Amino acid sequence: MKKKYTYLEWLSPEEMHEASLQWFSELNFARDEQLFLNNLVNSYTVQLTEKDVFAESKEIVTALLHKEKEIVGLMKRVQAHENQLEIMVDDVDQFKMEKAYIETHRELIHAIDEYMQQYRPVKERLFKLVSKILKKGKQKRLLN
Repeated sequence: MKKKYTYLEWLSPEEMHEASLQWFSELNFARDEQLFLNNLVNSYTVQLTEKDVFAESKEIVTALLHKEKEIVGLMKRVQAHENQLEIMVDDVDQFKMEKAYIETHRELIHAIDEYMQQYRPVKERLFKLVSKILKKGKQKRLLN
């Protein structure tokens, strides 16, 4: 996978705090979405296990479960990062710790961006598959 590098300007502690809050909000929203997607899968389990869509649905559900596990770790990392913000505002010069904090912030930028880029297609595939199942069910009802 090709690494994506972006220009990162110097951020103030306030800006890093705001970024952490934004990340946590985005991750919480994604977590809520995942609960909805799980309910969707549960609602259409019978249709998702039919032989013509089973392989695809199994792949999508497995990917979704993987993303659910991954998000927990990301949320913990963001929370720990937010809790360590004091390093940047305590008026004590701790260059190594401050540099490590900034590096962690940079890593989180990339980790969250990568997570979202991988999560969105899984969500879209599930919606397309369920939509296909709904259309197929509607066609059966119309023919009967």
